[in-house]
This record gives sequence, structure tokens and C-alpha cells, in this order.
Amino acid sequence: MGWIVAVGALLAAGGAQAETRIAPVEVMVVGTYHFDNPGLDIYNAKADDVLKSARQAELSRVSAALAEFRPTKIMVERIVKSPGLSDPKYATFTSADLATNRDERVQIAYRLANRTGAAVFGIDEQPDEGEPDYFPFDAVAGWANDNGKKQQLDAMMAGGAAIASKLEQDQKTMSIGAMLAERNDPAVVERDQQLYYGALALGGIDQQPGAVLNAMWYMRNAKIFAKLQTVAQPGDRIVIVYGSGHNYWLRHFARTVPGYQLVESSPYLRRVAR
Repeated sequence: MGWIVAVGALLAAGGAQAETRIAPVEVMVVGTYHFDNPGLDIYNAKADDVLKSARQAELSRVSAALAEFRPTKIMVERIVKSPGLSDPKYATFTSADLATNRDERVQIAYRLANRTGAAVFGIDEQPDEGEPDYFPFDAVAGWANDNGKKQQLDAMMAGGAAIASKLEQDQKTMSIGAMLAERNDPAVVERDQQLYYGALALGGIDQQPGAVLNAMWYMRNAKIFAKLQTVAQPGDRIVIVYGSGHNYWLRHFARTVPGYQLVESSPYLRRVAR
């Protein structure tokens, strides 16, 4: 018995030493609101014009703060079909685009890549024709209307609307860095996830559209992170710039997937906020 324990200990020690030789992939998630007001989400806050000189100065400071992480790769919310997932839009980017393009991928991700020399990849996931919806909200709303739960759904919707309204108000007094710092605070990320989990109660025994919505949203984010893994290498320092609705699950994967390590973005952003 003693010999078996000793061999087990040696194997465990060897495994631990092998693990220390493989550097983890450090991942920083920067959840953001949409700068160019595309109006594609359920809750859409109207963003102040980021092309204003004051906002451009704020974004430059955000970029300088994030650059301290020394990213090697940057991941953005874009569908890329080509092998390797290199973002073709970044290939044509120039610093002049910062004065004309409001897209947060340009203003945060491309600006940071241009500053640091990091490569940019598109890792978004959307259903192809015939595939199920990753956010089947209509099914949730339909079930709530048909089963006397519209008031409960309306209360959930009011919570999301309040978050969007707060962002619009915050823009009157806060810098972009301060607003991003707040949106990426771990406590705020956990709080916002409750909107998704609140939908679990919208369903019965036979039909559970709220549970399906949460499962499909998880699937989309899992596939997004799986795409990241196809281009990540040990020792990489990766910044993910994504809509903040993805924040909870992308941070979860960075924190729990073997070989990956979450680096909180909020301390970097708080330096700018101060």
C-alpha cells in the first residue's frame, strides 16, 4: 500500500511540474454597450456620440489603460467564416477610422490593437439557416401572454429597461471609462445575470420557454468561447471586447475552463474612471 501511495505521489508531482511548464491563457473580458446605436437588442440605450473630441480623449485613456495588460490577441463580436478567424475588417483599419466610425469594435478593440500590435479575431456565433434561435424571447413572451404571466414578464422587462435608462443618464456625468468600469464590475455582472435567470420561472411542466432561452444563450456563449480556443496559445493574453450581455458567461468560461485564467478588466478601467 505504501509503495502505491509513493508512486501516486511521484506521478502527481510530475503532473504538477508539467502543468507549471504550460503558461495559462489569460483572458480579460471588456463588456461594453453599443456605441453606434444599432437598436438590435431588447433593451437599447441611446449612446452619446463617441466621435466628440471629449469622448475620443476618454477612449484614448481607456485604450492606454487596457494596453497595460499587454494583450497578444483581441477577440470581437463579428462572424468570420475563414479559417483562422482573423478579422478582415481590421486588415483595412487605419487610425483615421477612429474619427468616423462609431462602432465599439473600432473604437475599443481596433484602437487597442493598433496601440499594442495585437492580432484581431472575430469569434461571434449566430445560427445558420434552419438552426434554432440562440435567444428565443418570442417564445417566452408568447407563453407568458397565454398563461397569465404577462405581469411577471413586464416586471422583468422593466428591470432591463431601467438598466438601459441608467446608462443614458450616466452619460451626462460619467466618462466612458467610468461607465465601462461599472459595467464590468463583478457584482454588477452578477446582478445583470438575474434578468436572464428570472426567465426560468416562465414555463410550466410541459413547456419551459424560459429554461430553453437560458440554455440557448449559454450555447451561443459556449460556442463563442470554443472559437476563441481554436486560436489561443499557451501564454496568450487575450482581450474580449463584446456586448455586456455576454459578460457573465464569457467570464465564467475564462475562469473555469482548464488552461485559462480570468483577469478582471474593472481594475484597469477604474484607473481611467478616477
